Amino acid sequence: MRTHRTMMRHSFLLLCSGLFAFLIACGSPAVTDTRDADIKAVKSVEDEEVKAVAAKDLDKILIYDADDESKLLPNLPIITGKDNIKAAWKPFLADPNFAITFQSTRADASKGGDFAYTIGTYSMTVSNPKDKKPITDHGKYLTVFKKQPDGSWKMVADMINSDLPLPGVAQ
Repeated sequence: MRTHRTMMRHSFLLLCSGLFAFLIACGSPAVTDTRDADIKAVKSVEDEEVKAVAAKDLDKILIYDADDESKLLPNLPIITGKDNIKAAWKPFLADPNFAITFQSTRADASKGGDFAYTIGTYSMTVSNPKDKKPITDHGKYLTVFKKQPDGSWKMVADMINSDLPLPGVAQ
């Protein structure tokens, strides 16, 4: 009797373990690793944005911004939201000397396929407010992208950081 009861207990435990494993497997769908495709997609977005900025086409530039994106630019407060970002772009695009190029040097994406980022360098020329002559800034950037419900990628955070020395700061 004891052997039969022990066998029943072991069988019951085995059945429960198997059922538990089955439920975990069913409840946790396998995540497809789309990182390579996602990185390629965000690099394509960057390439298209470079073209839009070069053409000074504000409507095309804003296509790549999420509605709640934040821009973090040197010496300015955080700029959040498409309307505020649009307003921030206008003086740059009106500047006859304005030009910016950027090139990613690193990119990665989440395994879940919902976020990606790029890191790279930029060079930006603007008019000096005093004499209107062109001045060029260069530095690095970090952009965070989020996959949208339609499958497109939009920037949710974008930061540039100048390499130029700050006045009065020892180098």
